[in-house]
Order: sequence, then C-alpha cells, then structure tokens
Amino acid sequence: MLESKTYLTIEEFLVLPEGDITYEFIDGQAVPKMSPKLFHSLMQLALVNLLKEWHQNRGIACQEWAVILKRQGKDWVPVPDVTYISFERLGEDWLQDRACPIAPELIVEIISPGQSFGDLAEKAVDYLQAGVLRVWVVDVHARTITVFYPDAPPQTKRGDATLTDTLLEGLQLTPQNVFQQAGLPE
Repeated sequence: MLESKTYLTIEEFLVLPEGDITYEFIDGQAVPKMSPKLFHSLMQLALVNLLKEWHQNRGIACQEWAVILKRQGKDWVPVPDVTYISFERLGEDWLQDRACPIAPELIVEIISPGQSFGDLAEKAVDYLQAGVLRVWVVDVHARTITVFYPDAPPQTKRGDATLTDTLLEGLQLTPQNVFQQAGLPE
C-alpha cells in the first residue's frame, strides 16, 4: 500500500490546533518533534533561566517557541529547544501569541536520544543560513556546548571554558555551570 503525505501551506500549518504533540513545519509537512526526556528538559529550563537572568528584560528567552524561517528557499517553522531574541531585533512592544516572525540572535538545540551531533550540526547550518546569528548544540552526555557562527568554524566548549560572545554581551557561562544549574549527574 502506498502512503500518501499531506502537504500544507505555511498558513495552514500556523493555524493547526495545539495538542499534546509539538510539530515542526518541514518541506510542506507537519513533522512531530521528538518528545523530550528528563535531562533534555532540565537543560532547557537551566538555559532559559540563565538567559533570562542575563538579558534582564532586554528580550525574550523561552523554550519550544516556533520560529518562521526559510530553508533552501522553502518555508520552514522549526521549534528550537531554546530561543533568545532581543527587543532590539523583535521590538519591545511585540507580544503576540504566535510564532516568532524573524530570525532570533540565538537558538539552542539539545541532542535527544535518537539524534546525532551530525543531525543537529546540519540543522545549525540551516539556522545560520536562515539568518540566526548563533546556534548552540548541547550534548548532555559529552557535557559539551558547540557554538556555530555564520562567519567562523564552530567551537566546542567543555568544563570551565567560558562561553563569551560579543553578540551576547555580558553573558559569561561555562558548560560546567550550565550542567550544574541543570542538576545533571557527572
């Protein structure tokens, strides 16, 4: 038996009802996002809290917020694990219950069981090509954070190596303190 696929426009995707499953919009289809496990969820919470502490109402830091982008010339609506966008980029008065309409400064993807670093490295490149300025890929098992840049090779940080960036001025984290904040075992 042939399996038929339902293709949607971005407009149709964006008005789908919310439910228990989170979907991303990829190549005209609603694709279920992997269900997060405990370590993944703890890491999301720790990163959002650390980013909120740092940005002090200069933007929005949150988890699981859909972002409207283009990938290879097609509409793409990924749902990053963590997103940070400044009010300078988004507008201080923008507060709407919908997908983020522009590329944020920072997207964080956390490797889940069943995903590989290579899969998320490809996705990081797609994010950068879509206008995202930084992408962090977090590996909770290797205890590393790899930073992807649009104009430089990625850098992998571990232990007490500082995650500083002129784009995120004043943010000073280390993978060690992020993993400790998440309460993950060593």
